[in-house]
Amino acid sequence: MKPKLYLFLAIAAALAAAFAFPLTVFADGIIIPDPPICDPGPCPPIPLPMEQLVVRYHHVTVTIVDQVAVTHVDQVFYNPNDWQIEGTYIFPIPVDAAVSGFTLWVDGQPVEGQVLSADEARQTYEQIVSSMRDPALLEYAGRGALQARVFPIAPQAERRIELEYSQALAAENGLVRYVYPLSTEKFSARPLESVTISVDVQSNVPIRAVYSPSHDIGVSRESDAHVTAGYEANHVLPESDFSLYYSLGKTEAFHVLSYRDATDPTDPDGFFLVLLAPRVQAAEAIIPKDVILVLDRSGSMDGEKFTQAQEALRYVLQHLNPDDRFNIITFSTGIEMYAEGLRPASEANEALPWVNSLWAEGSTDINRALLEAAAIANPERATYVIFLTDGLPTQGETDSAAILKNLAANAPENLRLFVFGVGYDVDTYLLDSLAQEHHGASSYVLPGEPLDEIVSGFYARVSTPVLTNLALDFEGISAYDLYPNPLPDLFAGSQIIAVGRYRQGGSTDVTLTGEFNGEIRTFSYPGQFLAQQSAFSDQMSAIPRLWATRKVGHLLNQIRLYGPDQETIDQIVRLSIRYGIVTPYTSYLVTEDVDDALSSSGQDRIAQEQYEAQVNMPTAAPSGAGAVGKAADQGALAGAEHIAPLVDTVAEVVKIVGARTFVLSDGVWMDTTFDPDTMQTIKVGFLSEDYFALSAASPDIAAAFALGQRVIVLWEHQAYEVVAEGEPTGPIALPTSQPPDATPTPEPPVGPDLDPTLAPTPDDGGDANSIQPAAPCGAGLLALLPLAGAVIFRKRCS
Repeated sequence: MKPKLYLFLAIAAALAAAFAFPLTVFADGIIIPDPPICDPGPCPPIPLPMEQLVVRYHHVTVTIVDQVAVTHVDQVFYNPNDWQIEGTYIFPIPVDAAVSGFTLWVDGQPVEGQVLSADEARQTYEQIVSSMRDPALLEYAGRGALQARVFPIAPQAERRIELEYSQALAAENGLVRYVYPLSTEKFSARPLESVTISVDVQSNVPIRAVYSPSHDIGVSRESDAHVTAGYEANHVLPESDFSLYYSLGKTEAFHVLSYRDATDPTDPDGFFLVLLAPRVQAAEAIIPKDVILVLDRSGSMDGEKFTQAQEALRYVLQHLNPDDRFNIITFSTGIEMYAEGLRPASEANEALPWVNSLWAEGSTDINRALLEAAAIANPERATYVIFLTDGLPTQGETDSAAILKNLAANAPENLRLFVFGVGYDVDTYLLDSLAQEHHGASSYVLPGEPLDEIVSGFYARVSTPVLTNLALDFEGISAYDLYPNPLPDLFAGSQIIAVGRYRQGGSTDVTLTGEFNGEIRTFSYPGQFLAQQSAFSDQMSAIPRLWATRKVGHLLNQIRLYGPDQETIDQIVRLSIRYGIVTPYTSYLVTEDVDDALSSSGQDRIAQEQYEAQVNMPTAAPSGAGAVGKAADQGALAGAEHIAPLVDTVAEVVKIVGARTFVLSDGVWMDTTFDPDTMQTIKVGFLSEDYFALSAASPDIAAAFALGQRVIVLWEHQAYEVVAEGEPTGPIALPTSQPPDATPTPEPPVGPDLDPTLAPTPDDGGDANSIQPAAPCGAGLLALLPLAGAVIFRKRCS
């Protein structure tokens, strides 16, 4: 019987290899305890097991002024062993980056460093891979590095290492990209105690959009030309590099990023991401809006919830724009309104005492409250209904389907409904359906969470609409499957991130249309380019997984709200396996063979079994902690703005390499685009000449080979399988180093006072005159390991 694939519940080991000597990989470094070279005589034996170094913190501070970035890295290492350790500090030069001004400090004292070219680094990587039988370093082939000696770290002592370098950033059509090589921390065997990245961006022109596809960042706008962004986490193992995009210009930001692997046999169509942010708005460019606040004041709201709801209403009233209008509707057993119709913003202060006088009692008549809101909505003005409730409908019409039908028949098309469900006793099906059918959004406030802060934060983001009813058109390009769909309204100080699919590719003129006070406005963006062929390790490789995450979230919501169907479940199963997304329909794959799960016939069977199970399953309750949790989780998937990291157990058997997903079964990392039913592999011996020739020919193959000693990867219509030394292999025809029709990578710029010789070049990847390091005692295989802020340690020789 074949070993089982623990695809999404994960119990198998990750990178495993039989080393000739014990090898411990940890955050920012590696200990190779055997054999140090000592003179005179043999070195003393090393006690085992050897404890790992501990990284106290990894803090990164970045200052970007007019596209010149200065990156300061601050790390503290702790040696828990009973002997002192010394080693070499290695920092990988970011790919395609023009960098200079390297400065290194150890415990506050400056240390001389050496810059190594990519060719020099590759030779050393391959030597380490061959000698240690660990392919992990192949992922970093093609990039240079900074190297410096580190003074010995005494037993139970710390060593602080600081690094600073300058880097010129390119702007392509006004979009600037900064990358910090954080992904190297994924080799750590222990989570980092603290990771922070703080980026301060200043420019002489306005900064429009700020976005990270890799990490969940907080963004603060100090002024139109000054923003700060930050990421912070504790006890984590970072999996991906930190990337940050920001847009420059006085007009609205509009950028199209794309990725397409036309050689993917399962799905050759492309993926695009549209990043849209408005220009700085003059007062006359702001759309006057109507705000209708609908508040549940039934008896269950009594106490802190109602106090916070009143505070939220006060915040909205105090932050209306001058030309806005408002009204307040409260409901319990009956309905009470502040005024008969919509009132001007100038009267908002007069409504505050009325809000303060409210109290909670009675039942919950959701149907009538929503109909009253629809009745006063003006179809000629942008209308935003903010609806707060903590309960199920218990008064008047209580059937959810009837409530949805009644509002659909009476609400004008311009009405946007934003729902806040408070606590667990809410009908998630009703609230999510209301928001979905009326172009809004639903949010769930769990017990103990601050309702007033959540609602106030939401209103701050939507208080100033500048364009409504948005639509995109790609001339001459078949674009489809856009998420979110429909596009949300555009608000001042906000941005829209939309992802979708396209066929073929090439140059296209993109048109954005929207409404401003009932008037159709058109914006043209000619000469946009959609990639025709990308490497799967391309810098845009996160886009497919982001699209798949949103698509799966949307499909799960459709099943939860409207029931299962075979086609929808089939899509969820295929997308989840292809992109490594955990869903209720794939977690059961703990019992599946990998060959079956990756084959088309196996996925058909899995989807059929799941559909039948769903049809025969009792209907889940729409309320309760489980229902609220499911609604919130699926809503987060559907609205994801960055790639969520894999959870610990899943990460043991699922690895993301660029746009590809690999799953571990029977010691083999298998590309999920590989179909065992229809494809044959070309076998490549581990550590053979063909093995290194293939990894040198393509960074895609090198990144895949870095997963382990047994790998199956599909590249340019051919599946390559790394097998154990000595197994029969076939003839290898080296693939081209760059896919046909690939978008050329622009040369990185050289900023003021930056040394261009330190940047990798298309020919040799870096400075051909880099100084080779000396070979101190115990160096040998320790010469290079490109872990971001890596330290290659050895036991001090006597």
